[in-house]
Amino acid sequence: MNIVIPDLKTVTNGDVSIECFNSLGKVTFYPLSEKSVVAQRVKDAEIILCNKTPMCRETLYTAKNLRYIGLFATGYNNIDLDYTNERGITVCNAAGYSTNAVAQHTFALILEHFSKVGEYDRFVREGGWIKSDVFSPIVYPTEELAGKTIGIIGMGTIGKKVSALAKAFEMQVLYYSRSDSNTDIDNLVSSSDIVTAHCPLNDQSHKMFNKELFDKFKKGAFFVNTSRGGTVDEAALRYALDSGILSGAAVDVLENEPMSENCPLIGAKNLIITPHVAWAPEQTRERLVEIVYNNLKSFLDGNPVNIVSR
Repeated sequence: MNIVIPDLKTVTNGDVSIECFNSLGKVTFYPLSEKSVVAQRVKDAEIILCNKTPMCRETLYTAKNLRYIGLFATGYNNIDLDYTNERGITVCNAAGYSTNAVAQHTFALILEHFSKVGEYDRFVREGGWIKSDVFSPIVYPTEELAGKTIGIIGMGTIGKKVSALAKAFEMQVLYYSRSDSNTDIDNLVSSSDIVTAHCPLNDQSHKMFNKELFDKFKKGAFFVNTSRGGTVDEAALRYALDSGILSGAAVDVLENEPMSENCPLIGAKNLIITPHVAWAPEQTRERLVEIVYNNLKSFLDGNPVNIVSR
């Protein structure tokens, strides 16, 4: 089998091995592929394994022998499923590989806001503790999580893991999703001290966090997004931060990635941004490669699993 990986650098910088795929076919890989060169690079592919490279009529029309696309990801909004269905191309994703990592990162962002670990570390590094006349210089206000209400939007595996961690911190949990809710979304955002997004990006969730919704948030709430950047209207989030509706926010994802020079969130106050790394611990990516390998092997054995479709 001719296997092409057009964006290997998005999965590993050499720390995670992909040698396992050599047992299934001839592997050709590229660190990254601009959309304009994808069609040429995949023209002989029977199998494509990719992360975020666009898979559509424009990039796949040359791949006459293409049978399978395996995603190094759970989300599949880079796939034109109408086109792959038309061509009879099987598409499989990697669900569940990053649950612990993303939930962990979500709480790292929450704890940074409420415990100010980074700011206190900076204070000490800059000599603040040496100059202090008290043993505990209370420079930055901190808060306990116990007793606070967290609102979780999206109750898939990650949302449920975040809920479990929140309960370990003795927090009250509200949750809302299309299939499982204990409240409606308006009550969730108006009642929650923390609102965290864990929903997929689709027509219903695209820019759901807009000015209208932020205006309904509890005054001083903290907002977290580790799902997809497209779920947030970034100009509206900037408004919610600048106006004081939110006490702060933390995002691991943006609408355009890498971050563009004209991103509305550049310079926003009380905002933490990490560069889409919630999913990226080494152990998590090793698990991802294993899932993608097993998905492909199952397909080649005639029993495909984790198929995605419109």
